[in-house]
Amino acid sequence: MGTHDAATTSNPPYRVSARVAAPGVAIGSAKDREIEFDVGRRSDDELPGPAELLALSLGACMLKNVERFSHLLSFRYEGAEVAVEAERQDDPPRFTKLTYELRIRTDESPHRVELLHRNLRRFGTVFNTLAESCDVDGTIVAGRASIPVVDRPAADRLGGPCCEPDRTLTL
Repeated sequence: MGTHDAATTSNPPYRVSARVAAPGVAIGSAKDREIEFDVGRRSDDELPGPAELLALSLGACMLKNVERFSHLLSFRYEGAEVAVEAERQDDPPRFTKLTYELRIRTDESPHRVELLHRNLRRFGTVFNTLAESCDVDGTIVAGRASIPVVDRPAADRLGGPCCEPDRTLTL
Protein backbone atom coordinates (compact mmCIF):
# COMPACT_ATOMS: atom_id res chain seq x y z
CA MET A 1 0.00 0.00 0.00
CA GLY A 2 2.58 2.62 0.91
CA THR A 3 5.79 3.02 2.75
CA HIS A 4 6.12 4.44 6.21
CA ASP A 5 9.08 6.44 7.37
CA ALA A 6 10.31 6.61 10.95
CA ALA A 7 8.09 9.62 11.70
CA THR A 8 4.87 7.70 10.98
CA THR A 9 5.57 4.24 12.36
CA SER A 10 4.35 5.03 15.88
CA ASN A 11 0.83 5.79 14.66
CA PRO A 12 -1.48 2.97 13.60
CA PRO A 13 -2.73 3.33 10.01
CA TYR A 14 -6.26 4.46 9.24
CA ARG A 15 -8.17 1.68 7.53
CA VAL A 16 -11.26 1.99 5.38
CA SER A 17 -12.77 -0.20 2.69
CA ALA A 18 -15.16 0.32 -0.20
CA ARG A 19 -17.08 -1.90 -2.57
CA VAL A 20 -19.40 -1.49 -5.52
CA ALA A 21 -22.92 -2.20 -4.29
CA ALA A 22 -24.89 -1.48 -7.48
CA PRO A 23 -24.18 0.13 -10.83
CA GLY A 24 -22.83 3.59 -10.05
CA VAL A 25 -23.11 3.14 -6.27
CA ALA A 26 -20.44 2.12 -3.80
CA ILE A 27 -20.44 1.66 -0.05
CA GLY A 28 -17.49 2.75 2.03
CA SER A 29 -16.83 1.42 5.52
CA ALA A 30 -14.86 3.04 8.30
CA LYS A 31 -14.92 1.49 11.75
CA ASP A 32 -18.51 0.28 12.18
CA ARG A 33 -20.13 2.85 9.86
CA GLU A 34 -21.02 2.81 6.20
CA ILE A 35 -21.66 5.58 3.70
CA GLU A 36 -23.00 5.26 0.18
CA PHE A 37 -21.32 7.29 -2.52
CA ASP A 38 -21.46 7.83 -6.25
CA VAL A 39 -19.02 5.99 -8.54
CA GLY A 40 -21.05 6.28 -11.74
CA ARG A 41 -19.80 7.71 -15.02
CA ARG A 42 -22.10 10.69 -14.57
CA SER A 43 -22.47 12.72 -11.43
CA ASP A 44 -25.32 11.60 -9.19
CA ASP A 45 -27.57 14.31 -7.76
CA GLU A 46 -28.33 12.31 -4.62
CA LEU A 47 -25.10 10.67 -3.50
CA PRO A 48 -21.80 12.39 -2.72
CA GLY A 49 -18.91 11.54 -4.99
CA PRO A 50 -15.21 11.31 -4.21
CA ALA A 51 -14.78 15.10 -4.54
CA GLU A 52 -17.49 15.82 -1.97
CA LEU A 53 -16.06 13.17 0.35
CA LEU A 54 -12.63 14.77 0.15
CA ALA A 55 -14.09 18.22 0.91
CA LEU A 56 -16.10 16.66 3.73
CA SER A 57 -12.88 15.19 5.14
CA LEU A 58 -11.44 18.69 5.42
CA GLY A 59 -14.58 19.85 7.23
CA ALA A 60 -14.49 16.83 9.53
CA CYS A 61 -10.82 17.49 10.30
CA MET A 62 -11.58 21.08 11.26
CA LEU A 63 -14.55 20.19 13.48
CA LYS A 64 -12.63 17.39 15.19
CA ASN A 65 -9.83 19.82 15.96
CA VAL A 66 -12.23 22.48 17.25
CA GLU A 67 -13.27 19.89 19.82
CA ARG A 68 -9.68 18.84 20.48
CA PHE A 69 -8.39 22.38 20.92
CA SER A 70 -11.37 23.40 23.03
CA HIS A 71 -9.85 21.15 25.68
CA LEU A 72 -6.19 21.96 25.07
CA LEU A 73 -6.74 25.73 25.00
CA SER A 74 -9.69 25.87 27.43
CA PHE A 75 -11.67 27.38 24.56
CA ARG A 76 -15.39 27.50 25.33
CA TYR A 77 -17.83 27.01 22.48
CA GLU A 78 -21.40 25.82 22.19
CA GLY A 79 -21.60 24.83 18.54
CA ALA A 80 -19.65 24.83 15.31
CA GLU A 81 -20.29 24.24 11.63
CA VAL A 82 -18.15 24.41 8.54
CA ALA A 83 -18.84 24.84 4.83
CA VAL A 84 -16.19 23.79 2.30
CA GLU A 85 -16.01 24.55 -1.41
CA ALA A 86 -13.59 22.71 -3.71
CA GLU A 87 -12.41 24.07 -7.06
CA ARG A 88 -10.88 21.81 -9.67
CA GLN A 89 -9.18 22.02 -13.02
CA ASP A 90 -9.55 19.59 -15.91
CA ASP A 91 -6.01 19.18 -17.24
CA PRO A 92 -4.50 17.58 -15.32
CA PRO A 93 -7.55 16.77 -13.20
CA ARG A 94 -6.87 17.99 -9.66
CA PHE A 95 -8.15 20.30 -6.99
CA THR A 96 -6.71 23.78 -7.21
CA LYS A 97 -8.32 25.38 -4.17
CA LEU A 98 -10.34 24.47 -1.10
CA THR A 99 -12.11 27.31 0.67
CA TYR A 100 -13.85 27.01 4.01
CA GLU A 101 -15.96 29.07 6.36
CA LEU A 102 -15.95 27.84 9.95
CA ARG A 103 -18.65 29.31 12.19
CA ILE A 104 -18.41 28.98 15.96
CA ARG A 105 -20.90 29.92 18.66
CA THR A 106 -18.66 31.26 21.42
CA ASP A 107 -18.12 34.19 23.72
CA GLU A 108 -14.33 33.96 23.45
CA SER A 109 -12.40 37.10 22.49
CA PRO A 110 -11.35 37.70 18.86
CA HIS A 111 -7.74 37.04 19.92
CA ARG A 112 -8.68 33.59 21.30
CA VAL A 113 -10.74 32.80 18.20
CA GLU A 114 -7.72 33.63 16.02
CA LEU A 115 -5.51 31.47 18.27
CA LEU A 116 -7.90 28.57 17.70
CA HIS A 117 -7.86 29.21 13.95
CA ARG A 118 -4.05 29.21 13.81
CA ASN A 119 -3.96 25.89 15.67
CA LEU A 120 -6.55 24.35 13.33
CA ARG A 121 -4.43 25.33 10.34
CA ARG A 122 -1.17 24.21 11.89
CA PHE A 123 -2.11 20.85 13.42
CA GLY A 124 -4.88 19.43 11.20
CA THR A 125 -3.68 16.20 9.57
CA VAL A 126 -6.13 16.34 6.67
CA PHE A 127 -5.73 20.12 6.43
CA ASN A 128 -1.95 19.89 6.13
CA THR A 129 -2.08 16.98 3.69
CA LEU A 130 -4.42 18.85 1.37
CA ALA A 131 -2.49 22.12 1.76
CA GLU A 132 0.57 20.33 0.35
CA SER A 133 -1.24 19.74 -2.95
CA CYS A 134 -3.49 22.79 -3.39
CA ASP A 135 -4.40 26.15 -1.88
CA VAL A 136 -6.44 25.77 1.32
CA ASP A 137 -7.78 28.98 2.78
CA GLY A 138 -10.75 30.18 4.72
CA THR A 139 -12.22 32.19 7.51
CA ILE A 140 -13.50 31.64 10.99
CA VAL A 141 -16.59 33.52 12.09
CA ALA A 142 -17.56 33.72 15.74
CA GLY A 143 -20.53 35.51 17.15
CA ARG A 144 -24.25 35.83 16.59
CA ALA A 145 -24.58 33.24 13.85
CA SER A 146 -27.44 30.80 14.13
CA ILE A 147 -25.32 27.77 14.87
CA PRO A 148 -26.96 24.92 16.75
CA VAL A 149 -25.94 24.53 20.37
CA VAL A 150 -24.43 21.13 21.06
CA ASP A 151 -25.56 19.42 24.24
CA ARG A 152 -22.24 18.17 25.56
CA PRO A 153 -21.96 15.66 28.41
CA ALA A 154 -21.01 17.23 31.73
CA ALA A 155 -17.65 15.42 31.70
CA ASP A 156 -16.85 17.14 28.37
CA ARG A 157 -17.65 20.65 29.53
CA LEU A 158 -14.84 22.97 30.38
CA GLY A 159 -14.76 24.43 33.85
CA GLY A 160 -12.53 26.49 36.04
CA PRO A 161 -12.02 30.21 36.44
CA CYS A 162 -11.93 30.99 32.71
CA CYS A 163 -14.93 28.95 31.73
CA GLU A 164 -18.27 28.66 33.45
CA PRO A 165 -19.87 25.49 32.10
CA ASP A 166 -23.46 26.36 33.00
CA ARG A 167 -23.40 29.93 31.68
CA THR A 168 -25.85 30.56 28.85
CA LEU A 169 -24.38 32.48 25.93
CA THR A 170 -26.36 35.05 24.03
CA LEU A 171 -24.74 35.62 20.70
